[in-house]
Amino acid sequence: MNKSIEILKSIYKPYRYTIKGKSTILETTCGNFIIKPKNKDINELYTYLTNRGFMNYPKIIDSSRDEVNVFEYVEDIKLPKEQKCDDLIEIIASLHNKTSYFKEVSEDKFKSIYEDIKSNISYLSNYYNTLYEIGFNEVYASPSNYIFMRNYFKINAALEYANSELDNWYSLVTNETKIRVCLIHNNLELNHLLNNKLISWDNYMIDTPVIDIVKLYKNEWKNINFSEILERYIYKFPLLDYEKKLLFILISLPPQIKKSNNEFEKCKVISEVMDYVFKTEELIRPYNTKQEEEK
Repeated sequence: MNKSIEILKSIYKPYRYTIKGKSTILETTCGNFIIKPKNKDINELYTYLTNRGFMNYPKIIDSSRDEVNVFEYVEDIKLPKEQKCDDLIEIIASLHNKTSYFKEVSEDKFKSIYEDIKSNISYLSNYYNTLYEIGFNEVYASPSNYIFMRNYFKINAALEYANSELDNWYSLVTNETKIRVCLIHNNLELNHLLNNKLISWDNYMIDTPVIDIVKLYKNEWKNINFSEILERYIYKFPLLDYEKKLLFILISLPPQIKKSNNEFEKCKVISEVMDYVFKTEELIRPYNTKQEEEK
């Protein structure tokens, strides 16, 4: 890869280059370019997207090399994060609309999804139960354990909700023979939208559109009012009942508490997990209320 980059430097003759993670940015008198390691066949992806009428991606300048691709370098435009997220969700809804179709699947497909999520819920339940038992047995509770013990019931409620809804979801899809899939970006965050172009397509795949929304929420829940974003997305790309239920199940799963030897950091991390649980419950509640009223 280093050899390829050196060859490209000799071709493009940059007056400045910057290494950013695994990428190299070349600034030249003819424009700016970014060299990224090859992962998937981006040409095949771009051809498909173009044929489907989706153009929100950076141009590829050179894909002839074995190890790297050269893309146009897209400059970001400073926008309020709320406006940028509006733009992002419009683009994602467009991507999903233009590439979605129904794919025939065996009953094992839904069973596999059910068992994977069930296993994850069980793991998280055991994980948080263990933390509770450790905290309960402390003679003098540390500040971080005090915060956790006071709020454990909310984590437990979130996991019970996910477990119950997963069973309801499975009953919805038991007789389904098709699943709606589309091309998903699979790496969504605000920083991956530059001047209305989605970058970092290395993880793209064909799967349920729910995955994109779950990942966007997991990455950006602290930064944006997601209720408005979700409402806009569902208006542009109406989710089926089983898709919406799956979305709420997946985002309701609380993240694990990151380990730290610093008590202040522990308090901060646990408070952040609790913020996630409360904020997610607030996001989901109106949809559950509406569903109950319809019944």
